Amino acid sequence: MKKLFYSLYALFFNISRIFPVKKNRIAFVAPHHGGEADSLSILREFVEKKGGFDIVSISTCDLQIDFSSVGRLFSSALKAVGFFTVKAKALATAKYVFLNDNFMPMASLNFSKEAVVTQLWHAEGAFKKFGLHAPLTDDVREREKKCSERLTYVICSSKNVAPVYAEAFGVDESKILPLGTPRTDMLLCGCDINKLRADFDDKHPECKGKKLVLYAPTFRDSPESDKSLINKIDINAFNAELGEEYCLLVKLHPQIHSAEPVSGTVDVTNGHEINDLTLICDMLITDYSSVCMDFALLSKPCIFFAFDLASYEKERSFYFDYKSYVPGPVVSDFASVIEEIKNPRKSEEKLRSFRDFNFDYIDCNSTERIFERIISSNH
Repeated sequence: MKKLFYSLYALFFNISRIFPVKKNRIAFVAPHHGGEADSLSILREFVEKKGGFDIVSISTCDLQIDFSSVGRLFSSALKAVGFFTVKAKALATAKYVFLNDNFMPMASLNFSKEAVVTQLWHAEGAFKKFGLHAPLTDDVREREKKCSERLTYVICSSKNVAPVYAEAFGVDESKILPLGTPRTDMLLCGCDINKLRADFDDKHPECKGKKLVLYAPTFRDSPESDKSLINKIDINAFNAELGEEYCLLVKLHPQIHSAEPVSGTVDVTNGHEINDLTLICDMLITDYSSVCMDFALLSKPCIFFAFDLASYEKERSFYFDYKSYVPGPVVSDFASVIEEIKNPRKSEEKLRSFRDFNFDYIDCNSTERIFERIISSNH
């Protein structure tokens, strides 16, 4: 079914190549919805404010058919047809294309030589293996390689990780631009944190006046393993020993197959952007999630609750030695998590080293740099 989808999209795209490229058209492609505050959305908003560009947003969300009523079914079906036709033509005639993930139909797309195709990606730095380094089937690996052949540039957050990105995308290192990512602009300068916290407290009055600890684990490959993420938390012990001063927030990964909220915690899995939570939370508990990059960027303490490290390393693996690389203490049981919160080990130097390695720019100008380097210089 997926191959039919890819072929159908490529057919309409390649037919549309008979039309000339529009010099001021910019296509923003979201293969997976990244929310309102991912790099793709932030760059699109920046370009909209600049003005003078024909902006096209392309999202696979348009393929979701709504069966709740006849009207919605008809409307969503039209949107899906438009994805394969009108939007495919818009992409084929765009001078600039930005993505936040791999768009698999791209493997068969014949872009114009005038087109500038840039992968923004959806994470910063180098942590667990991704792209061509991730465990993939032979078919997916070959398709990703072909997708990467269409890329003009790949954005990353640091020159230190540029070689990793070149290998992960299978491109020459000259295509890697360590300009920083738009997401970091928002995290560093783009929000009123006091208002965010006040709005959060209005929704969750039990948290008012307390420090917020975010538990944000990544997904595993099976429902049973995902359930263990919650079962490993001793919420009674947390509340008994820390409840006067701290609230525990639980944010599960969108790809987690099955897990139920734990009573006694504040469930923020739905209805709360991870970027907002990063800004208002005082501390992170995670395992192998790249959200640690954001907390490190903001110099906030992280605790790594890696109770299944050995098995996870066999499944996914990392670019560097996990225990010495991550910006905080590594523990294997929840009692040790509580102890680290009560009596934190000094890890400021480790956090600073991690931050400096993964981020060249601690400023609010990454979006401007990308715009100037990719759009202004080619416009």
